[in-house]
Amino acid sequence: MVKNMKFGVPLSTTHKEILIYCVSMALLLFLLKWLEAHFIVFNYRLDLFIGAIAIVFTVLGIWLALKLVKPKPDSYRVETRIIEKEVFIDNSVRAEINQKEIEKLGISKRELDVLNLMATGLSNEEIAGKLFISLNTVKTHSSSIFLKLDVKRRTQAVEKAKRLHIIN
Repeated sequence: MVKNMKFGVPLSTTHKEILIYCVSMALLLFLLKWLEAHFIVFNYRLDLFIGAIAIVFTVLGIWLALKLVKPKPDSYRVETRIIEKEVFIDNSVRAEINQKEIEKLGISKRELDVLNLMATGLSNEEIAGKLFISLNTVKTHSSSIFLKLDVKRRTQAVEKAKRLHIIN
C-alpha cells in the first residue's frame, strides 16, 4: 500500500484506478461539452448572429423611444381655466315673436311647440309626455327643426331660434 502524503490515508490500487477513471471521465465530459458548444455555434451561427442583431436593435429602439418621448417643458402644457361671469338678462323687454321668420323657414305649430320645450331644457321623453305625442314624433320634429334652422345640435337650434326671435 502506498500512503497519500496529503491526508495520511493509504490508497489502495482500486482506489487509484477509480480516481484515475473519475478524472479521465471528467476530462472526457469537459471535452465533449466543449465540442458540443463548438458544434452548436458552428451549426447555428446564423441564428445566433440574427438573435444578437435583434437584441441590439431592441435595445436601440427602447433607447431611441425614451429619448424622443421626453416630458414636455411647462411652456408647452395646455392649461384649462374656467372663467365664471355673471350674465344679466333683461326680462323686462320681451322681443316679439317673428312670425315672418317662422313662415319663411316653414316651421309648423307643433315643431314650434317642440322647439319651445327644447329651450326649457326638457328631454325628448319629457317633451313627448307634455305634448301627448310619441317619442318618435318628437325625434322627427327635432330632425325637421335641425334641417330648417341648419344646425346639428339642440343647443344650436335654441340659440339660433332665439337670435331669429322665433322663441323667447
